Amino acid sequence: MASSFLCLSLLFISLSTAGGFMHYSVDRCNFNSSEPQDIEYIRSYYFRKVEFTRFDSSVGKYVGYTEYGVKNAEEWNKDKGNLAAMNAQKEVYCQKKIDNRYNAILPKSAKPYVKLHSTMPLSSHHPAMLVCSVYDFFPSEIKVSWQRDGQEVTSDVTSTEEMADGDWYYQTHSHLEYTPRSGEKISCVVEHASLEKPLITDWDPSMPESERNKLAIGASGLILGVILSLAGFIYYKRKARGRILVPTN
Repeated sequence: MASSFLCLSLLFISLSTAGGFMHYSVDRCNFNSSEPQDIEYIRSYYFRKVEFTRFDSSVGKYVGYTEYGVKNAEEWNKDKGNLAAMNAQKEVYCQKKIDNRYNAILPKSAKPYVKLHSTMPLSSHHPAMLVCSVYDFFPSEIKVSWQRDGQEVTSDVTSTEEMADGDWYYQTHSHLEYTPRSGEKISCVVEHASLEKPLITDWDPSMPESERNKLAIGASGLILGVILSLAGFIYYKRKARGRILVPTN
């Protein structure tokens, strides 16, 4: 399956009890799109909340996770007809449900918009922090990641949960602590069901106009203060030189 797109899932659970113990199976359809090559069908078998055997269409057979599960998998993998039927489930079982999900969700989805800004970390060995804020998206499932010169960053990244705005839209924020390097390219990557491809926003290290204006005003004030102080000092010196000192007995 492609790893560059957000992976969504559909879950279906079947329950049964035997001797007072819970036994159940979970069917899961993982998908990046409604195309068969982007669909993965998984059936997991659990006993007392422990998964013991799984069928995964990307593997093409059963796999055991406990001693009992390994024995099950070995036995079930001998049935070639059952394996063929299970491998067909991603088209037979998942395809229709995923098509229905796309038809129901995509027309109602809202594309996110991204805002990148920098801030100073409260306490860290890194001198800078970038914040990628993602607003007004629906549905809530979203993936936000960072790239540095085209490579995904996996350390010094923290993210918030998807937060409801109260108007059916969501927002989330991801933080990257980093040490700036000359000539590097840092990007925030957003993957969402409303997007045909990942939304990549590059960080522009140049100072925003509002901050430049504040700096200019502050610098102007400083220069004006220096000029006034210098003018006062010159006036004082000139006045002091013009005084006549009269000796007294």
